[in-house]
Amino acid sequence: MTVRSIEPEQQRAAKVVGFLYLFTMATGVFGLLYARRQLIVRDDAVQTATNIAASEQLFRLGMVSDLITYAGVAVLVWALYIVLRPVNRNLALLAAFLRLVEVSIAAASVVNALVVLQLLSGTAHSHAFDSQQSQVLAHLFIGVQGFGPQVAFVFLGLGSTVFSYLWFKSRYIPLALSALGIFGSLMLAIGGLAIMVFPRLADVLTLAYMMPLGIFEVTLGLWLLLKGVRAPERP
Repeated sequence: MTVRSIEPEQQRAAKVVGFLYLFTMATGVFGLLYARRQLIVRDDAVQTATNIAASEQLFRLGMVSDLITYAGVAVLVWALYIVLRPVNRNLALLAAFLRLVEVSIAAASVVNALVVLQLLSGTAHSHAFDSQQSQVLAHLFIGVQGFGPQVAFVFLGLGSTVFSYLWFKSRYIPLALSALGIFGSLMLAIGGLAIMVFPRLADVLTLAYMMPLGIFEVTLGLWLLLKGVRAPERP
């Protein structure tokens, strides 16, 4: 058996991938799940506005956490491309482009959080609306901010599917882990599209359609930090 060598830059990039999978998972959970869930009450604009006014710092921390997450994902995509480029450069480019579309959509949605703060801050231009109107508009923009990651998840799933296929083809990591990545990525993309067509599915699926990819990313992150990528054997 001969061994396909691993370049030093691939090993270094793999460590970056491992760290950023874990780091962006932590910042993403804080911004998307903790900060938003502490403040936003579904179908209750008044209570949501009250919560944000009472905990504006937490709302701002959630917003900054989101931006840090998206910046980290952009670097993660770059590192993934370096690791997997020798396997198939064209597919690695495709996966990178899909993931960068995800980052662009998600980062742009954060602007809505700034609009929410402006509406609830009582600044001069917001005086065109009374208090109730401002609260309803703020709740609307919060909803739009939530739609951004939902759309971005579709591109995340598609890009991650291609990257996971390259992991599978490369044999740099265990095949079972690569297969989990393919399954979890497809599940996220299909689940996201299905929710857009049938919105009530969101209440049925909750976070279940995200979990397989989340488990893959955390497991792969730990694997790459502890073991890195291995040179595959071939005849």
